Amino acid sequence: GQKASVLLEELGIPYEVKAIDISKNEQKEEWFLKINPNGRIPAIVDPNNNDFAVFESGALMLYLVDKYDKDHKISYPQGSDHYWELVCWLFFQNAGVGPMQGQANHFFRYAPEKIEYGINRYQNETRRLYSVLENRLKQNGDWLVGDKITIADIANFGWVNMAFWAGVEIEEFPLLNAWVDRINAREAVKRGLDVPTKFTFKDDYKDKAKAEALAKEASAWVVKNQEEDAKKKYNSQQ
Repeated sequence: GQKASVLLEELGIPYEVKAIDISKNEQKEEWFLKINPNGRIPAIVDPNNNDFAVFESGALMLYLVDKYDKDHKISYPQGSDHYWELVCWLFFQNAGVGPMQGQANHFFRYAPEKIEYGINRYQNETRRLYSVLENRLKQNGDWLVGDKITIADIANFGWVNMAFWAGVEIEEFPLLNAWVDRINAREAVKRGLDVPTKFTFKDDYKDKAKAEALAKEASAWVVKNQEEDAKKKYNSQQ
């Protein structure tokens, strides 16, 4: 969810926040499903466009820069080569880093039984994807596209910034590590990370005992939801 708030802060767009408590399944309530039928965060409703709703982080980011980044502060003109490079790296996160690191999180932190194959499979794939980002930075310089931070950086940063939770050592990738530090140092990013509450997760859960306690609590919630989903009957009338 931090992608949306970081992007809004970078663009200086006023916005209101509605925190969604996923531990209480608020994302599955009818009012939220009207905004995002998939029941996931982040999602936005644009009051400047007849309360138009946008879900899926990649679509949300493209929408916001199209509507509100006319000076291309963190984007490039549509149709330009840099624009299409940006789209490539945005989809790289949506189709690669997010799903693979998400599974690494699950098997490393949340799965009720430790399955080494699953842990190794997704941690190694996350590392491979990080190596792609590392090579890109080696070729391009400070940022993934062009000579400035863009939504491609913001999208991938949201995951790489949390590498430790997936059990991946980012220090293996020095350019990527420096890129994370460079983004974390931006004032707009600091403000965006603190939405909806102050972001202390990385500091709080470097303690192994605290991390294990949180993972155990989250695991119980994940398993409960999986069991409930397995019992549901899906049809075109639902």
